[in-house]
Amino acid sequence: MITKGLKGIAAAETSISYIDGEKGKLVYRGYDAKYLALNKSFEEVSFILWHGRFPDASELSELKQKMKEYRKIPSYVQRILEDLPSNMNLMEALRTAVSALGTDEFGWNGTVEQAVQLTSILPSLIAFRYRLMSGEKPVSPLDHLHHAENYLYMLTGGEPQPVHARALEAYMILTMEHGMNASTFAARVISSTESDMVSALTGALGAMKGPLHGGAPSGVTAMLDQIGKKENAEGWLRNKLAKNERIMGFGHRVYKTHDPRAQALSNITRSIGKDDKWLDLAGYVEEVAIKLLDEYKPGRKLYTNVEFYAAAVMKSIEMHEELFTPTFSAGRTAGWTAHILEQGEDNTLYRPEAIYKGVFTDIVRK
Repeated sequence: MITKGLKGIAAAETSISYIDGEKGKLVYRGYDAKYLALNKSFEEVSFILWHGRFPDASELSELKQKMKEYRKIPSYVQRILEDLPSNMNLMEALRTAVSALGTDEFGWNGTVEQAVQLTSILPSLIAFRYRLMSGEKPVSPLDHLHHAENYLYMLTGGEPQPVHARALEAYMILTMEHGMNASTFAARVISSTESDMVSALTGALGAMKGPLHGGAPSGVTAMLDQIGKKENAEGWLRNKLAKNERIMGFGHRVYKTHDPRAQALSNITRSIGKDDKWLDLAGYVEEVAIKLLDEYKPGRKLYTNVEFYAAAVMKSIEMHEELFTPTFSAGRTAGWTAHILEQGEDNTLYRPEAIYKGVFTDIVRK
């Protein structure tokens, strides 16, 4: 029997995360991901994924210091990013730069220290290359800024507004981990061969680059652009629904109720949205859309998914669409590395079988 895509097949045991699509639950190491996004920092949640517990004050301070130190890009990697062809997109450049980090110090079995190093440097690599592509000079990281703040600073060259940094941090926490998805599976398969953490992370980035997995929520961005202001929302949405057209950012293949990641971002954007017109508009569009979807498609249970608020957050901080998937990847690196570490704790080489459907020639029959 073949299960294409391995859908529904359990390939590993994990303590890192749990998803209940029917009840709309996403749990990191026993903690509600929504609670973590609303109440904890990127650094704290990364520590939880790597260690399975909250850090104490001294451990958190030490982690923050290490992450600041590891933000700096080695000079040879800077030269690689500068010399890459101009037609190489951001995810391709990121994949190549991460691969270049794989020196002899990264070997089987990976360490938490390596996970910290890779998670810390991903935003720097993205920002460095993005500024080059935009014709701007890359900027060095600032030690007094936390992880998400510094990422925005390195992208723009200016210290971000607190409202934008908080929204981005929540988004990056909520993208950290989501079970045995395609990129996480790719990382664990590579790690299972006793290859190094950099190779496994490079493979994960290659999987994330594919549009079926890491596609940017550009449709939601376009929708918010077209609606423009609150008073246009109901008419625009009714027109779409009357034509039986899809409303982007609603519905999810896993969650059959509210996407907990979208709920967390919704809570954050509603609390800070009054300070930003796009976050405020997104909250209003969500309210109207859910009401109209229930009217036009009763019983379908179509709720906001994480892409809706991802687009709202990215638009509010004026992040270009090419940065959407790399930014998602910067958050997910904490989860990928946690899975790579877990794979090493009880390793078995992944070796599935395939059913041959080709022909047998006369030579084989003899």
